[in-house]
Amino acid sequence: MVKIVTRLGKLATLGLAAVMLTGVQSRTGGFESRMVSAHNYERAALGVGPVRWNDSLAAGAQEWADHLSATGQFAHSPDEKGGPQIGENIWGGTKGHFSLESMVHLWIAEKQHFVPGTFPHTSATGNPADVSHYTQLVWRDTVEIGCGLSGAGGEEILVCRYSRPGNVVGQEVY
Repeated sequence: MVKIVTRLGKLATLGLAAVMLTGVQSRTGGFESRMVSAHNYERAALGVGPVRWNDSLAAGAQEWADHLSATGQFAHSPDEKGGPQIGENIWGGTKGHFSLESMVHLWIAEKQHFVPGTFPHTSATGNPADVSHYTQLVWRDTVEIGCGLSGAGGEEILVCRYSRPGNVVGQEVY
C-alpha cells in the first residue's frame, strides 16, 4: 500500500511539473507577446521587419475595444484632431470561442485577395476593403502595435492599433 501511495505521489508531482513546464495559460494569457508573435510570423514570411509592443497604442485600443463591446457598435475610432496618425484593425466574434491567434489569422486570411502593388490597387477583387486588414498588418513602415480585447458586451472585440499607419494611398505595401 505504501508503494502505491508513494508512486501516486510521484505521478502527481510529475503531472504538476508537466503542466508548469508546458506553459499552460488561459485562452488570453500572454496577450502582448502572442499578439506581437502573430503579427511578426506573417511579416517574417514576407521579409518585412518585425513590430514591437507599444503600451500607449494598447491603452487606446483597449479603450476603444471596451467602448465597442459595451455599445454593440462596430466601427473604427474617430481620428483625434492634431493627434498622431494610427492604423487600426478591428475583429468581433462570439465571446470565448476564438484564440488570439485565430482572431489575427482572420485578418491574414485576406491575403487570398491580395495582389502586390501600390495601395489601394492591391486587391484582386478591385475592392481595397477586401485586403485592408491584411495590408495594415504587413505594412512595411509599421513598427509598433498595441491591442486591446474586450468582452464587456454581447460580443468579444479585438482592436489593434498600428504606428506608423498603413494603407497609405500611392505607397507600396511592402
